[in-house]
Amino acid sequence: MTFPIPARAMVAAPARFDARWRRHAAIVAGTWIALLLVFGRDTRDLATIYWTNTTFGHCLFVAPVIAWLVWHRRRELALVAPQGWWPGLALVGAGGFSWLVGDASSVALFRHAGLIVMLQGAAVTVLGFNVSRALLFPLAYMLFLVPFGEFLEGPLQDITIAMVMPLLHLFGVPASVDGVLITTPNGYFEIAEACSGAKFLIAMVAYGVLVANVCYVSWPRRAAFLAMAIVVPVIANGLRAFGTIYAAWWTSVEQATGLDHIVYGWVFFGLVMAAVLAIGWKWFDRDPDAAWFDPMRLQAAAGRRVDAPIGALLVLTVASLFLGWSSLIDARAAKLPASVELPQVSGWQRVAPSARAPWAPHYPGADHYLIGRYADGQGRAVDLAVAVYATQHEGRELVGFGIGAIRENDRWVRIEDEPSFARGAPMRMTGPGRVEREVVTWYRVGNVLTGSDKRVKLETLKAKLLGGDQAAVAVLVSAEQTDSVSARDSIQAFLRALGPVETLADRMAGAR
Repeated sequence: MTFPIPARAMVAAPARFDARWRRHAAIVAGTWIALLLVFGRDTRDLATIYWTNTTFGHCLFVAPVIAWLVWHRRRELALVAPQGWWPGLALVGAGGFSWLVGDASSVALFRHAGLIVMLQGAAVTVLGFNVSRALLFPLAYMLFLVPFGEFLEGPLQDITIAMVMPLLHLFGVPASVDGVLITTPNGYFEIAEACSGAKFLIAMVAYGVLVANVCYVSWPRRAAFLAMAIVVPVIANGLRAFGTIYAAWWTSVEQATGLDHIVYGWVFFGLVMAAVLAIGWKWFDRDPDAAWFDPMRLQAAAGRRVDAPIGALLVLTVASLFLGWSSLIDARAAKLPASVELPQVSGWQRVAPSARAPWAPHYPGADHYLIGRYADGQGRAVDLAVAVYATQHEGRELVGFGIGAIRENDRWVRIEDEPSFARGAPMRMTGPGRVEREVVTWYRVGNVLTGSDKRVKLETLKAKLLGGDQAAVAVLVSAEQTDSVSARDSIQAFLRALGPVETLADRMAGAR
């Protein structure tokens, strides 16, 4: 039973959680532990990402922040009675389906998001509607436990380059740009994914959302602060990249980049955070002593109640259904030929790998992987690589980070992606000795031939969920750029002799 308590007395009184609260809290904790164990692979993936990937290192602080947010609401929270609420299972089901989609399409973002949403759904189911409303922001903030935002790297690279080049010219540095490579008389610089500022922008969004909730009441002020938390890091990163290149112009590339790594890793983010907070400080409008919510408005008895232990059991049952569905999908992997060989191509002969700058794509876990070099009588040479998968899952994806034409920490560097060519995805890259290559990538999933990573994920998902052929093939054709022969001409000539790429892919997968 609850009693009306004056707001002033309520804030001053110590938080005392009764036996019912302690019981529900223990059941939530137990359910969370069970979910993390059941989805142990994803739990381990998240822990590894938090600890080893600098882009998502801020996620290590999200759980303590959530605990801090709940702790600050403890006095008001103790006055809201927890009661199981079975509609929370809908949130568990939504998270489970997201996990299944991510598992079927090999998109880690959906799997990880699904696990976090299932944890949120478990809390809503066991603690009930009123408590969930009281903990709305801390529960919602759990979404920052999901590593997301890598899609920002490409656009942020373009923004950084667009800022750096005018500044270099303004300060008298003769510089030219080719894709993501900026060249000055004393060296060249890659505006790589790590230099795009994505890692700090992602962390600043999490920081901005937290400050907007804790320090502001007015929604326009919250929106303004969050916008500033997004814009300031982008501008600051452009200035940092310019400063590094400008310093190299006056000193050396080694000294400038060494200093940049120290500043970028230890000082930059702290200064940006402090600057954003200092700018927004003047407009803070939340009273530090104000209650986070009015517990008297959260006393209505919600219908559709369920006993907490039964609710926890239903949560685990619903989550387990999606694991079972995933197992059924994996049992339908395609049957591939026992062995495959690269084709004989009319007018082209197999030759030794390039001695100038050998290249090989990266497809870990492929059931069949072949690469060979071909040359014709006119001095043209290409490399053909084929990777075949009976099915795709974590660690055996056709598309993913560090998979494909360039592996993680490769000696080859992407210059730029080019417009679609013959339904494939062309890319220019440079390697040892500034050797330039062009590589065109095709993917064959089902009856679809595409160069789009997103289309691959969609077709893989359709094949798995709707019962289609799960075999998938990557075909890559690459050539070096030379003074006498262009890479594109060599690739086009080889493709004319090879015939349809989809025919080669189907033959490799045993479909023809």
